[in-house]
Amino acid sequence: MEISKKPWPILSVCGFKNRVDTNPDFQRPAVWSLGQKQLLIDTILRGYDIPKLYWRKISKTPEKYEVVDGQQRLRTIFEFHSGGFNLARDADDIDGIVVTKMHYVDLPEDLRLRFDNYALDVIVLSDTSEDEVREMFLRLQNGTSLKAQEKRNAMPGKMRGFIKDLALHPFFSRCGFANTRFTHDLVAAQITAIEINGGPCHVRNSNLNAMYETELEFDSAGQKARKVRRVLEYLAQAFTEKTPELERYSVVSLYALVSHCLEKYAMQGRQDALRNWFIQFEGTRAAQENLPADKSDPELLAYKERTSHSTDAQDSIQWRHDFLLRKFFEAVPDIEPKDEQRLFSHEQRLAIFRRDDRICQLRLRCNGLKCEWDMWEADHKVPWSQGGKTTVENGQVACPECNSAKGGQA
Repeated sequence: MEISKKPWPILSVCGFKNRVDTNPDFQRPAVWSLGQKQLLIDTILRGYDIPKLYWRKISKTPEKYEVVDGQQRLRTIFEFHSGGFNLARDADDIDGIVVTKMHYVDLPEDLRLRFDNYALDVIVLSDTSEDEVREMFLRLQNGTSLKAQEKRNAMPGKMRGFIKDLALHPFFSRCGFANTRFTHDLVAAQITAIEINGGPCHVRNSNLNAMYETELEFDSAGQKARKVRRVLEYLAQAFTEKTPELERYSVVSLYALVSHCLEKYAMQGRQDALRNWFIQFEGTRAAQENLPADKSDPELLAYKERTSHSTDAQDSIQWRHDFLLRKFFEAVPDIEPKDEQRLFSHEQRLAIFRRDDRICQLRLRCNGLKCEWDMWEADHKVPWSQGGKTTVENGQVACPECNSAKGGQA
């Protein structure tokens, strides 16, 4: 890496701004407020120092650059020069000149020349690798207010590139949350962590940082990567338009649900059923929020609690996963396992147990016994031996005695 320093007047820099990329992919989006922008211009007009700018030279003929550090300052200078905003209404006089609410073109000639000739200290990095420039970016940002995903976005390694590509998937554009400060990248990283783990896991920032560091050579064409894309494609087919119910926490849970079901159940053609169930569920959940606590569904209250606190913890994600799986199978009871099997899965049993309110439906030896979780059988209404399917729709609660009696009649 070669490092050189160039003092460039603002007017010169503005003259070739089309050759300076202020938003390379490791940079965060513009986040400065109008007040911060006005303060910077006021600082320049008073002749005070501002921090150095760091640029990476990416082309020699013609010379082109990308900003490694100082993009907010540089964007602000470009914007003021082009008339994008004015000085503050309460700005103090400069050398006895009233400058309140002035745009660039309104400045007296002396102040405009002072702005134009102000020398920006630009540190130019040449012959740098991608990893070197990202390392430099992270070092320069140390101690600033970068969010965790913004820092991960500048990390070296193939995991970073995979997450960046994943965040561009059409599904994310249909979610109810914007990509403010790389939120789509954050969710993409969380669902990737869940897939790598094989199910719900911690997806806190520390866990995601560790994933980026340990998966430097992540294979974007490998089995796990293909599975993540397959699930997102299924979700994109289910949610074909902007869906405000798709909040960040619910996307993580929906991803875990679909990833699980695609492995074990025949989900082809079930996209509409998934979307309709989810939107109806969210409507029911939202309606519960207007009810007094003593009239609300205790399970939906528990769900809200787990979407409000520690949402990125494994136990919270696992609880939501189990709960949503059961609700999905209750709402869409005819989903079949991929392989013909006689035994009901755990989530099917849960859905049957809750739907039948734990009560034996056979009543061959009892009068509707209320069963405990570990003392009941999931019975096929149409026997499996006679072509009955292993679906929630074809299942029912049976107490052990009635189930044995039915078996004896077969």
